[in-house]
Amino acid sequence: MDDRYRNTNLYQGGRGANQVSDDYRYQDGNYEGYAPNDGYYRGGDEPAHEEDAQSDVTEGHDEDDEVYEGEYQGIPHPDDIKEKQKKRAPAMADEYRDRSDLMAERMEDEEQLAHQYENIIEECGHGRFQWTLFFVLGLALMADGVEVFVVGFVLPSAEKDMCLSSSNKGMLGLIVYLGMMVGAVMLGGLADKLGRKQCLIISLAINAAFAFLSSFVQGYGFFLFCRLISGLGIGGTLPIVFAYFSEFLSREKRGEHLSWLCMFWMIGGIFASAMAWSIIPHYGWGFSMGTKYHFHSWRVFVLVCSLPCIASLVALKFMPESPRFLLEIGKHDEAWMILKQVHDTNMRAKGEPERVFTVSYIKTPKQVDEFIEIQSSTGTWYQRWMVRISTTFKQVWDNVLYCLTAQYRMNTLMLAVVWFTMALSYYGLIVWFPDMIRYLQEEAYESRVKVFDEEEVSHFTFNFTLENQIHRNGEYRNDKFIGMKFKEVRFEHSLFEDCYFEDVTSSETFFENCTIISTVFYNTDLYEHKFINCRLINSTFMKEKEGCHLDFEEDNDFLIYLVSFLGSLSVLPGNIISALLMDKIGRIKMIGGSMLISAVCCFFLFFGNSESAMIGWQCLFCGASIAAWNALDVITVELYPTDKRATAFGILNGLCKFGAILGNSIFASFVGITKVVPILLASSALVGGGLLSLRLPETREQVLM
Repeated sequence: MDDRYRNTNLYQGGRGANQVSDDYRYQDGNYEGYAPNDGYYRGGDEPAHEEDAQSDVTEGHDEDDEVYEGEYQGIPHPDDIKEKQKKRAPAMADEYRDRSDLMAERMEDEEQLAHQYENIIEECGHGRFQWTLFFVLGLALMADGVEVFVVGFVLPSAEKDMCLSSSNKGMLGLIVYLGMMVGAVMLGGLADKLGRKQCLIISLAINAAFAFLSSFVQGYGFFLFCRLISGLGIGGTLPIVFAYFSEFLSREKRGEHLSWLCMFWMIGGIFASAMAWSIIPHYGWGFSMGTKYHFHSWRVFVLVCSLPCIASLVALKFMPESPRFLLEIGKHDEAWMILKQVHDTNMRAKGEPERVFTVSYIKTPKQVDEFIEIQSSTGTWYQRWMVRISTTFKQVWDNVLYCLTAQYRMNTLMLAVVWFTMALSYYGLIVWFPDMIRYLQEEAYESRVKVFDEEEVSHFTFNFTLENQIHRNGEYRNDKFIGMKFKEVRFEHSLFEDCYFEDVTSSETFFENCTIISTVFYNTDLYEHKFINCRLINSTFMKEKEGCHLDFEEDNDFLIYLVSFLGSLSVLPGNIISALLMDKIGRIKMIGGSMLISAVCCFFLFFGNSESAMIGWQCLFCGASIAAWNALDVITVELYPTDKRATAFGILNGLCKFGAILGNSIFASFVGITKVVPILLASSALVGGGLLSLRLPETREQVLM
């Protein structure tokens, strides 16, 4: 029977007469007005009794068992009194308590948990478990790095394979960033509700499935859709990976090892560059099924680029959920088992298997979320799922709004500006560098053009390649053009009479103001748009080549892949320096210093008038800016509490991708026009963001809240 219904007359004599209320204070083992509690009862004229001289009647009874009249229980400790009073007092149900009281209680619990969890992670040590998780999550981060480069490498081939216009190429280049922007916000938010591991598996599975599918689809629309959903999937990996890994690291290790983890993004860029260089130029690495289905080498490259994602997805199945997340949602036992697994794994690796995990109880915060449990008999399956989904997304939206509350508003806004300015300049310039190098190459190529004026050719068979030539005012009579290729060739004001074109492939070849008389075109790709202001008299086009066809191998392919490879490799020194100094000089100085140094590098781009100079400044800029990226990742993880961490990271990373979209669009539009606008825009954004970052709070001495 509940204590509050017991007859108080039973508590007479030793226990009932000497019940102590909360008004008495316990100091150094004594109560005010009472003799020291040394095991003897000194009240009244009763003889003293030793503590262990208990009645045989009470032997075997626990403290909470029924108390018999006349039993001596001794003077209770004040903490015991408070605990018993809590049991006797009717507890107020949480639904009748004010939400602000529940939140205050939860905040207090979270503060206690933060410090206790830090001590537990230190007891678990840093060893084999963290390094295993490091490589598993590193593969996921590598997949993110690969995704950024894939479309840029395949565009030159895909535009011919799928007949892409300039607007289509631009959309394909931006669609991945759009998907990553949406995926970062959506999947990052879900990771705070469903769990780090589960959402990371969903993210990687979406990316792997649609990246694999995109390598086989033929139409532009379906390919665009696949790359959009693939980007959406991979967009969620970055916020989840950093939130996930940080929750297995102690305060002293967090900054350094999160910076080491960033190296996998660099490895992803190197992997993509090396695979593009090795695979795409080999146009024979593919197959065709009839005239409609073609699987060229660039599709093989897309397929290979999905391997890091698939490898991470498989390895992640053997990793546990974040115990910090489990404690936040009240799953104490599961979290304890995982922490014990971490401890035992590291101790066995250190040769100390006898070390015992001493933690027996971990504080769990007060649960204040409203969960709706739907019975299987309630409504249809569709209605049940709709309620669950709408409830989950409402909780995610509440988390998003929480990041803008008074406590976090200023930090969120400042971080948003720093992320945006960094992305605008960085992603804008890494697209601008290859475009400028390509523009310089085209200028050099056009300077070597050969011009032929007023040539007359008759009864001649052309069966070789014509490249980078201009033919003006020429006359061609009874000539045959068989099995040949035109590359960057223009015929101006020329006459073709009784000529025969068969099996001709052309690239950037045009006929301007020409007269073509009694000429046959058989199985060529000389389409109507390639004849500009021309007169065609009695000429016949038979069996035109269908679809689009790949150009011949470009001489500058090697250089473009090399530029991306060197740009990715150049961040290695910056990665190493930032990892070693992150916990020594702090996150704020790292961000500000790196962004300001990067801004200085931008000014030197005014002197980049050659390919080698542009490559050199690109490497210097990438190497200087990587430290700011690493520090931004670390401070974003540390500034927000566990149940909002992935959400906040996802919002800021989504804003980063929006900055990337703007940077790509703005900087690319000035290629070949002026260098002043891109350079001034990038440098001013970096200076502004770097100075603002100095106002952010330093977090290197802070435990994960």
